[in-house]
Amino acid sequence: MQKLSIKLGLIFLFIIFGLEIFMFFFLHSALVDSRVEEELIALQTRGNSHRDILERNFDRMTISHVALMESEANTDVVVTDENKQILDSSVAPSKIDKYIQSNADAVLEDEIVEDNWKEESYIATVSVIRGDAGGYVYMFQNTASIHSLIERLNRHFLVTGLIVIALTIVIIFFVSNALVKPLNKMKAATAKISKGDFSVSLPETGNDELGELSKSIQLLADDLNYLKQERTDFLASISHELRTPLTYIKGYANIVQNRELSPEERRHYLTIIKEETERISALIKDLFDLAQLDNNAFIINKEPVELYDFIRKIDQKLTPAFEEKGLKLVLFCPQRVYLLADPLRLEQIIYNLLDNALKYSENEGITKITVKTDNNDVLINIIDNGKGIPSADLPFLFHRFYRVEKSRTRASGGSGLGLSIVEELIHAHGGTITVQSRKNSGTEFAIKFKGALLDEDNLTR
Repeated sequence: MQKLSIKLGLIFLFIIFGLEIFMFFFLHSALVDSRVEEELIALQTRGNSHRDILERNFDRMTISHVALMESEANTDVVVTDENKQILDSSVAPSKIDKYIQSNADAVLEDEIVEDNWKEESYIATVSVIRGDAGGYVYMFQNTASIHSLIERLNRHFLVTGLIVIALTIVIIFFVSNALVKPLNKMKAATAKISKGDFSVSLPETGNDELGELSKSIQLLADDLNYLKQERTDFLASISHELRTPLTYIKGYANIVQNRELSPEERRHYLTIIKEETERISALIKDLFDLAQLDNNAFIINKEPVELYDFIRKIDQKLTPAFEEKGLKLVLFCPQRVYLLADPLRLEQIIYNLLDNALKYSENEGITKITVKTDNNDVLINIIDNGKGIPSADLPFLFHRFYRVEKSRTRASGGSGLGLSIVEELIHAHGGTITVQSRKNSGTEFAIKFKGALLDEDNLTR
């Protein structure tokens, strides 16, 4: 009784069985009433036919002929005069006298004398013979024939009901199994997920609620599988990023400790150790920043920032580095455009993007910073004409530790966390970032912040 298929089957069975019983009783009652009414109408019609004949020839011979005709039928006739004295009949008067006497008053219209087929022996009608003679034609039908008809109808209903119940049980069995089968697959899938196995595959079951649930479980499994793989890659990347500088530090520290070195050699090796130590420190700082962002513990202190002076200061800091590499940094920004942002984090965002442009642009390349407003939004674009990014790498560009150049040297860049931090910081400001790039044609990062005004006094906080 704990299985859902049994519970669903029993619920459906009780509901459908109840509806079927109600419908069978209603239909049975309607058919019986309709059949009795048809018999009464037929009886009245037959009486009217005899009445029509007697109105034309109301004599002993015609009356006897009418009684003789009915003696061979399954109905009976009684012809009376206007005082309801029996003139002739096809049935013993003792069986039908009470029906005539109960109708002792003069009858003006054709009518039904008795219709209680359940308790009486006969149903009866009367037809009025008009004219000079006057009289009545009573028609009777034994209710035994009606009871026999009802019994046959009951047997048909019983057989039909049993067939319907059997078919209903079979249909409910298949329907409940059809409903429960995908649920059992989902149950098995969630059991695998709970054990850490995310390689589940659920079939498409349509666009109904079960289909949506199946898609949700499949999406959950895919996301968990991705997170598991990302965690594995994340730990492997951290191990690799820490192992390399630690190997440098350990190796050169042993050299400094165990060898007789000249002051110049000692200074060279100590410089390498310092650089690798700073690399580890920067990596740990990035990891700490990402951990805070993931836990929503990263504090963003927003204040009005005038973008022209702000970006011009960044331009002044980085221009020497660009010029040293034979590159040009160009700024396009209108004055008196304010943005509610954390100045330190905004500088970190732009600096990381410009640092990427610096690393991957070649001699005589140009990097542009453009700032403009659009319906109270700030749009910041950083465009370079450097190496570009293959289209296959664009969807993964903001993933942690993701590198476009998998085999790049240590001199070519950091740990692969910079763009992840940029994206998280932009989202923390309520903004968005997109990237467009073509191999050997350059890259464009487009940042969109909401809430730009040309007047600091009206800036909404």
